[in-house]
Amino acid sequence: MPHRAVKEIMFLRAVRVSCMRKLNLWRAQREGGESEVLPQTLRGRAFQMSGRGGPLLSKKTHVCLRQLLNISPTLTISICVPLVSDAEREAVRSDKNSAFLGDKSRGSEVQAQPVTGGKRAPRNTSVWSDMSKSVYVSKAAAGATVAVAALALLAVIGLVIFHHIRIQECPLPLSPTVMMSTTPVPTEYPPSLYMRLPGDLIPESYKIYLQTHLHTKLDNLDDQNYNFTGNCTVKFKCVNATNTIYIHSQQLNLNLIGVTDEHGNEMPVHHVNLTEDERDFVVIELVDTLILDGLYYLSLEFQGECYDIGGLSVRRYTADIKDKRYLASTQLESTVARRVFPCFDEPAMKAVFDFTIIHRKGSTALSNMPQKAQTEIDIDGEKWAITEFYPTIKSSTYILSFVVFDFDSKETNHGRYTLKTWARPEVIAAGYADYAHSVTSDILHFFEEYCGINYPLSKLDQVALPEFGANAMENWGLITYAERTLTYNAAMSSLIEKELTASVIAHELAHQWFGNLVTMKWWNDLWLKEGFATYLSYLALDKVEPNMKDLIVVREVQRMLDSESRGESQPVAQKEEEVQSSVDIALMYSPIVYSKGAALLRMLSESLAQNVFQRGLQTYLKMYQYDSVEAQDLWVHLQRAVDNSSVHIPVAAVMETWTEQVGYPLITINTMSGEVSQKHFRLQPDSGHNQTWQVPIRVMKSGSEDIAFDLLSVEGPEPKPLYRSDDSEWILANVNYTGYYRVNYDPENWGKLIQQLETDHQKIPVLSRAQLIDDAFYLARTKYVNITLALNTIKHLLKDTEFIPWDTATRNLKYLLLMLDRSEAYGPIQAYLRKLVGPLYDKFENFTQRSAVPDSHCAQLSQAHAVKIACAHTLPKCQKMATDLFTQWRRDPARNPIHPNLRGAVYCSAIGEGGEDEWDFAWEMLKTSPNELEKDRLREALACSKHTWILNRYLKYALDADKDDPLDIFSTVVSVSNNVLGLPLAWDFVRSQWSNTKYSAFSLGYIIEEVTTRFSTEYELKQIKETQQENSLNKFSVEGCLERVQNNINWVKENKQTVLQWFQTERTHGNSKA
Repeated sequence: MPHRAVKEIMFLRAVRVSCMRKLNLWRAQREGGESEVLPQTLRGRAFQMSGRGGPLLSKKTHVCLRQLLNISPTLTISICVPLVSDAEREAVRSDKNSAFLGDKSRGSEVQAQPVTGGKRAPRNTSVWSDMSKSVYVSKAAAGATVAVAALALLAVIGLVIFHHIRIQECPLPLSPTVMMSTTPVPTEYPPSLYMRLPGDLIPESYKIYLQTHLHTKLDNLDDQNYNFTGNCTVKFKCVNATNTIYIHSQQLNLNLIGVTDEHGNEMPVHHVNLTEDERDFVVIELVDTLILDGLYYLSLEFQGECYDIGGLSVRRYTADIKDKRYLASTQLESTVARRVFPCFDEPAMKAVFDFTIIHRKGSTALSNMPQKAQTEIDIDGEKWAITEFYPTIKSSTYILSFVVFDFDSKETNHGRYTLKTWARPEVIAAGYADYAHSVTSDILHFFEEYCGINYPLSKLDQVALPEFGANAMENWGLITYAERTLTYNAAMSSLIEKELTASVIAHELAHQWFGNLVTMKWWNDLWLKEGFATYLSYLALDKVEPNMKDLIVVREVQRMLDSESRGESQPVAQKEEEVQSSVDIALMYSPIVYSKGAALLRMLSESLAQNVFQRGLQTYLKMYQYDSVEAQDLWVHLQRAVDNSSVHIPVAAVMETWTEQVGYPLITINTMSGEVSQKHFRLQPDSGHNQTWQVPIRVMKSGSEDIAFDLLSVEGPEPKPLYRSDDSEWILANVNYTGYYRVNYDPENWGKLIQQLETDHQKIPVLSRAQLIDDAFYLARTKYVNITLALNTIKHLLKDTEFIPWDTATRNLKYLLLMLDRSEAYGPIQAYLRKLVGPLYDKFENFTQRSAVPDSHCAQLSQAHAVKIACAHTLPKCQKMATDLFTQWRRDPARNPIHPNLRGAVYCSAIGEGGEDEWDFAWEMLKTSPNELEKDRLREALACSKHTWILNRYLKYALDADKDDPLDIFSTVVSVSNNVLGLPLAWDFVRSQWSNTKYSAFSLGYIIEEVTTRFSTEYELKQIKETQQENSLNKFSVEGCLERVQNNINWVKENKQTVLQWFQTERTHGNSKA
């Protein structure tokens, strides 16, 4: 920084002190009635410092200061106006010299002056008034406001130092500043595309300098600097002649440097506007029209603040137990790149980005591309690093990223690319990032082979961020993860947590092709990246653990079949005009897009044959790499692959019935007549839509392993020979659960299928066994079949030890248990479940007694499932195992002998069977454990006690401010309510104590929804209504809850006696011991 500028800034700081002293004196005199006039000396300083009162400063510093003061009306007003009190403003309203700042007589926007002789006329000096619309001040107070504005901004005067770098390197001449107005801008857009960029200009490249003022290590939080500054030069092409530039900016203070053509000639600016709505447009109207196919440069300076969510965020974390550290990281999806720098912030507006990050010396900066160079600079006595990165390949704005931190990394060179996994130094040293690092290269290699295109970058950084709200973000070459997701501690993490780490990594790596390389044109087709990433992540997981791809059935397919049957639905792909605002876009990020999108792609892949599907995807990726697409582009390439195969399916015609309609069909097959039909399936049968799908159906018959294919395209019933069976022959549709729909049969075929399950269940594929259970229970809930038929589909589990059928059965039995575990039916139900789970528990008992686990992933899932069910339903050998292991831990708290896979079930059982000593031990472990996963298990297990006084004490602990640290009152109340003995305690707590919690009344509807899951009596329904009236809750907040409880009441009335008789009969049937 120039020596004279340093002296001048020091002088300005001294002036600030003097001016503030005079301003305070004036306030005191005015309050005493001695003066109403701002001191002349203060007014003089104000005008001198705003650049209107004489050559107080050198030209360079004067220009920098003016640019700083002109950055934003918002910043100026937010700093100045609070320093002039409401009373002071009110006192001068009646002043005869009062003026309305922003008076329309002065012009509602800043007008550039006419151009004469190639030179711009002097700027309109009304710029300050235009910045302060709707604020009345006297001339004296206006002078004070300007003075305080300048002086307050001097606290961040270091921001302007960055201009020296830009002046030296920016290829554009520095133009006189054109200030931004905030007048709404009339547009000629169609109403349906009101939120969109016009498309007249296409960005080609950005040159971005950004300085973050973050201290990565700081003792005093108040000293942290959350500001960032920078400048951005955008090179763009004009594809439709226009004289207006639209670009996005949100919550940034901007300063227009200028617009030039490709030859460096300045384009005169007529005026500049900031839209005051959610379009976030900066609208720059030029004097002249941009020439078709011409190249131009737009240069802007910007300043912003870090936010907790979205854009550039500062995160605080702890290093080495007590050392407080900070990091800066970006999260730009979907429309928040505009919060970090002005840009064409739409996914199809791809460009090359050239980043330079200025950060404090000693910290590390990463971005999408490898570091190109790094230099140091001294600014105001502080050392700064200037890190320049290589230009990106053609990218969308939402996948750009940078981080600034003090992390360590684990590194592996794979030849074409270098893989680094970054985390807090102690995490790397402990080896908690090793698993993620090791599986990443295997998964990335899978995608390179599957997609037929190599990973296009020379490096891949993965960063584990503490306190990161999302699971992960697929930024190209710089993937960010929540630390809890990317790290795996073998001593503490269960198999489910290990699976989560691998699956999230696979999901984000899939995005490097689906989303980053080939991008949807607009957010209405979000499923083209999220559906693909979800589906393909399961295929990639097989690279890490065999047979994991089948878990998509329980993790995605069944989840969505349940959700959509309740009416919680929207189309996977919506019309472009229906997805415009940021709210519309945010609503697209739903399980429908992720899980249903994945289920539909799986159905399509299996219908076409996986190799045909893969060939179509490869040509699709190669054709549109570095470009953007619509769904139709995908259908075209898949159809070409189909046309070159033996398959005959009209891809677009079939898939559009699934992606553009809500819900899914119930396929009904009469094997006696061969008739097949479809109908929209809903739990409320009369609430379905009159829709028809083109349904791919895979069919097999008993005695043959051949699978036939049919495409049902009408509502029906339609007779087809394929669906007719002989007297002894069964028919199974939707083989391997590949279709996204449910299937019902005539009673005779159901009977044959259930008989086959009981005699030799392996004749029916594993996934189809799960499908039969799931379909039968949902059909029973909608009265298509009797509840006893559904219960008969689980009888074969005495011999079946596969995880997916067991998980499906347990999830469906959960509702039945919730409805009947307070009734006389619960005894027979529990006895039968002990009998049913016995063989499964015995299979893994040798492992379990030693607190060991089998090798395979699915076997470990089955073992954990067996222990959870057996202990929950008081199988004696399981209870003894849990008590013994928990006792061993109590004897040596430093060494926990319980395998992480089993801890949740073992803790719950031991605390449930134990008393105060067991509970107090777990409470102490909760308070002292440094591991969040362990804390979560203990929090939930503490609610398993069978002593009501202990559960009551637990609720009071959660409410007690002194003991609130390890607990969250919301999750504690829900956990206690999940215990049948704790339900009345939790409900009473909600009614009497919820107003005393930090959540208070605004969340009462949510906690009522959670706690009343078991409610199934008229008295309980009445209690909810009373609580609603007592707390003046609106109908909407409890409407779903009331409807659910009424449905529960109806179900119990209709089914309890039948269920009781079935379990009483089956409990004593056979030779298995309870």
